[in-house]
Amino acid sequence: MSPVQATRTPSPTPRTRVKICGITRPEDGRAAAQAGADAIGLVFWGGSARAVTPAQARAIVAALPPFVTVVGLFVDPAADDVAATLARVPLDLLQFHGRETPAFCRGFGRRYIKAAAAAPGADLLESLSPFDDAAAFLVDAPPRDGVPGGTGRTFDWSLLPARLPRPLVLSGGLSAGNVREAIRRVRPWAVDVSSGVEAQDADGRTLKGIKDAARIAAFIEEVRHAAC
Repeated sequence: MSPVQATRTPSPTPRTRVKICGITRPEDGRAAAQAGADAIGLVFWGGSARAVTPAQARAIVAALPPFVTVVGLFVDPAADDVAATLARVPLDLLQFHGRETPAFCRGFGRRYIKAAAAAPGADLLESLSPFDDAAAFLVDAPPRDGVPGGTGRTFDWSLLPARLPRPLVLSGGLSAGNVREAIRRVRPWAVDVSSGVEAQDADGRTLKGIKDAARIAAFIEEVRHAAC
């Protein structure tokens, strides 16, 4: 009798998670969840056109169905401001987009994401390695006009290290038109989008903070097809 030949089933490609950032209205949070988003981002940095107050944030969170992760984004905040926000808003994760130290990021009893900008000559491994307990690293395009994120610009994906010690969240100028290519080239754990799913006025200008449900759905559909 010939020996039985063992076969190995190929491991499935991990599903790419989706975070819709810069939510400012309850209806946009619901639209993101209904389209299949894994997480939403709430901006608590006053320099952003997408910033929300704790009261606005609470209304958005209250409108979400279960199992949607809520991420609070901060840029070089005071510790008291983060603590005050956490006391009023049920955030699951913190996202730090500034020059915060590892000790600061881990000081609030919440898992956190550390963001960094991909620029020519920047050593992402060196700058991110001190944050070894981060839940993930988010890599974005370089700041523009003092704004550290949500600029709608992509960056050269070849600047990303071949391997990072924590899961990669890819951000920066993503849209339904390029996210499938981004996923196939970079293979991130998750993708993060803000301006790429926002509504536009009659002249094609982005309405910052106002999401478009159809664009959210189209973006997530492209993410799902990227692994096909």
